[in-house]
Amino acid sequence: MTRIIVTTSGKGGVGKTTVSANLGMALAKLGQQVALVDADFGLRNLDLLLGLENRIVYTAVEVLARECRLDQALVKDKRQPNLVLLPAAQNRTKDAVTPDQMTLLVNALAQKYHYILIDSPAGIEMGFKNAIAPAKEALIVTTPEISAVRDADRVVGLLEAQGIKKIHLIINRIRPAMVQANDMMSVQDVQELLAIPLIGVIPDDERVIVSTNRGEPLVLSDTPSIAALAFENIARRLEGQTVEFLELDSPNDNIFSRLRKLLWTKIV
Repeated sequence: MTRIIVTTSGKGGVGKTTVSANLGMALAKLGQQVALVDADFGLRNLDLLLGLENRIVYTAVEVLARECRLDQALVKDKRQPNLVLLPAAQNRTKDAVTPDQMTLLVNALAQKYHYILIDSPAGIEMGFKNAIAPAKEALIVTTPEISAVRDADRVVGLLEAQGIKKIHLIINRIRPAMVQANDMMSVQDVQELLAIPLIGVIPDDERVIVSTNRGEPLVLSDTPSIAALAFENIARRLEGQTVEFLELDSPNDNIFSRLRKLLWTKIV
């Protein structure tokens, strides 16, 4: 049975597209047939993160206009044959596609692919409505910042109103040293505020930026990293495997940081 999952957040800039690209690639590496759908019409970026921008000929808009077949618009990844991308149109607005049309496209993809990951645009307007319309599950991506968490909470309510009950949380760009210094919300803080099951925690890693600029998802890198392992672990959890969460304690937890945390606790 096809898993149709939307990656969303409400707030922009929290790493939805990075999660979509790496998670899609990680699932493909596990042998699953994966279709990534860019639902961000007008501001597409998923093709850049996958390094497929030069191979786009047709987009979802041409498919809906019957100017090409669906298989003609799908961009195959040479590095990972199990993954394809359905790109969004860059020269159209989010109103160019309706929720019903999006559902039609995704249902057609569901005939062939095991996983369909829909990368939602920021906000809760038309683009968001398009992205969640065909979805059966959702991954909420947030950073440990109060504004991002509040937006994520709003989105959880909208997803539940849409009938999407299977919702999981991904906390992105966590910095253990800042958490221990009480300068950043902890994983537990975010979980308590959102009250949805946690499926992954991704540490802040400059290699994510490097991989994004190169158009090569981190999970394809020959150089191992904790962030890449975190993405791969999320893929395994989606597959139903029991995977322990990574220990993200800061290696810089020296006497000074412990003292600072102790003093902060006493003051509060």
